[in-house]
Amino acid sequence: MQFKISKELLVQIEQLIHQKNDHELGILLNDLHHADIAEIFDELESEEAIYIFKLLDSEITAEILLELEDDVREKILRGLSAKEIAEEIDELDTDDAADIIGELPQSKKEQVISELEDVEHAKDIVDLLRYDEDSAGGLMGKELVKVNENWNVLTCVKEMRIQAENVTRVHSIYVVDDENRLKGRLSLKDLLVTSSRTMIREVYIKKVDSVRVNDSNVEVARIMQKYDLEAIPVIDEMGRLVGRITIDDIVDVIKDEADKDYQLAAGISQDVEADDSILELTKARLPWLVLALFGGFISVTLLESFQGAMQFHKELFFFTPLIAAMAGNVGVQSSAIIVQGLANHSISGTIFNRLLKEISLSLLNGLILAIILFLGSHFLLGVDIKIGIIVTIALLSVIIIASLIGTSIPLILDKFNIDPALATGPFITTSNDICGILIYFSIAKLILGF
Repeated sequence: MQFKISKELLVQIEQLIHQKNDHELGILLNDLHHADIAEIFDELESEEAIYIFKLLDSEITAEILLELEDDVREKILRGLSAKEIAEEIDELDTDDAADIIGELPQSKKEQVISELEDVEHAKDIVDLLRYDEDSAGGLMGKELVKVNENWNVLTCVKEMRIQAENVTRVHSIYVVDDENRLKGRLSLKDLLVTSSRTMIREVYIKKVDSVRVNDSNVEVARIMQKYDLEAIPVIDEMGRLVGRITIDDIVDVIKDEADKDYQLAAGISQDVEADDSILELTKARLPWLVLALFGGFISVTLLESFQGAMQFHKELFFFTPLIAAMAGNVGVQSSAIIVQGLANHSISGTIFNRLLKEISLSLLNGLILAIILFLGSHFLLGVDIKIGIIVTIALLSVIIIASLIGTSIPLILDKFNIDPALATGPFITTSNDICGILIYFSIAKLILGF
């Protein structure tokens, strides 16, 4: 059953905090999952959250830290000493520990590392902090199980038992040589049915997918999605095994990328959340709104240049919103499909073939919509046949042009390593609105001769 925070529960927790009734508070929170406690922290004042945090065991609070929203975690970490933070870090895997320490100010970061009791753990964390957070090195953890190809099965099992003590979950057993270069992976089934004197090099699987430390997190996510992997080893420039990335980290990457693309498509240029300050939200939204405003100015200027036509043929004006809306909608549809295909690496063939397919599709859709519009405008609205022909031809032209723009712009942006999700937002809508109005009145001018 999914946990839901009730107002009564929050009031009860706040009362126990104010009464400093640690015993009852501990009993109340003891049966809750750490993710549920993190949700409660989001609803409490900083002082109240810190009070509960110091009351609970480090094994629980370390997990709570990972579930908290960034701003809440920052407030709690500010309220803890370097030694208290170090106690939490000691309970975490190296990748999660590096993420938490990476959020601290430089001075406090050094203090926390110096307070860590496990020296090897501290070294691993420092090593991970060297990598860019958006790279495979920034995602990976040091906890893994590896065996040497020159060991026999008996030695292998003994070493695996020792290593597994520090690993939360064993996804794979990696095989390395004497230089720690990744050679392959070991099947647990093969290990169980093989003689204890058999050498590992005789039974390990040589085919193993891996990524390099400097590969982008998006590329890592693509590989793990494609091959349906729960974990993937990370190697350095010399092919040495330096860590592994697990699926839980990749889920976060996929979610972050989806959120980013969604915000770009909505015309938000920075990574923001609903609870951010008004200034941060304004900075994220304003640039694209300004672009849309300029686009609107251009549309107004175009309409003004054709005011003579509307003076003698007022019915042209009534179809302007329809043409502009269809241009924007068709462009967004086309760009959304291309952006999704680029993200999934499912687009094949040349740009020319893609544009040719889009022309065929838009021509078919355009013909159907144009016929509906012509019949509707003439028989339902009583529009003159000549005006109906103008609107119909304009609609067909606009659909084809808008679909070409919506298809080509994401492909061009992708060629220049610019996020193609930009092409699904106000940029594509505004440009297609302008093109739609220009095409509409240009056709009207050509046919009516004004």
